[in-house]
Amino acid sequence: MAARQTRFYVTVGGVRLHYLEFAGDGPPLVLIPGITSPAAAWAFVGARLSQTNHVYILDNRGRGLSDQRPGLRYRLEDYALDIAGFIETLGLGKPIVLGHSMGGRICVKLAADHPDRVGSIVVVDPPVSGPGRRPYPTPLQPYLDAMRAASAGEPLPATPNWTPDQSLTRAEWLPSCSLEAVVQSHKGFHEEDFHADMPKVRCPTLLVYAELGGVVTEADAEEILGLIKGAKKVRVERAAHMIPWDNMDGFLAAVTPFITAR
Repeated sequence: MAARQTRFYVTVGGVRLHYLEFAGDGPPLVLIPGITSPAAAWAFVGARLSQTNHVYILDNRGRGLSDQRPGLRYRLEDYALDIAGFIETLGLGKPIVLGHSMGGRICVKLAADHPDRVGSIVVVDPPVSGPGRRPYPTPLQPYLDAMRAASAGEPLPATPNWTPDQSLTRAEWLPSCSLEAVVQSHKGFHEEDFHADMPKVRCPTLLVYAELGGVVTEADAEEILGLIKGAKKVRVERAAHMIPWDNMDGFLAAVTPFITAR
């Protein structure tokens, strides 16, 4: 039977956040999407994860139906404060937090700065760019071009392995992303020192990374494991950056043993 999806709002530190909830009998799991991925784009993943966990998918500030009023900040510390407040407000204790791409960087910041709000983290194909490091493989302009095209009702470039429903959902929700949020966040990929937070992480950590796309290389994965004590890694074969879209079975095989551990 398909998981029942519900949507709610919560206000954290004056910021109104929208989220989707997929009821499940397992441990709570908070899913944090990436730079241009509203919660709706991850609903099909939430439905699958709800077979083992009780899943909450957040619209990050500046995306989807969450607050994106002028003047909001979009630094890792801001996103992490939102997640910490979300967890506290909903009384989730110390849940599993799974973040993809930018969401993976937020996971690390959350665990480093708010260890009392997280039980374990799954960091999925995070940008490893930062001061003195190689740039993120996708420059800003393609994001802006896709947002403009979707807002104008123009077709987006075809993406191999995506279903028609997944492509349609992306096209429908991409215009809900704030230009200011995307520009600031992409800038943060290169200015914020994501790696400096890693040694502060003390909770169980799983790094999941894609075989294809070049976001996280084998050398990057080894560096991360050297910085986060006790972290483990799983590479998902036949998948690029948007791992569940390319290889859902591989993604589930990578994360399920970790997110169901008691």
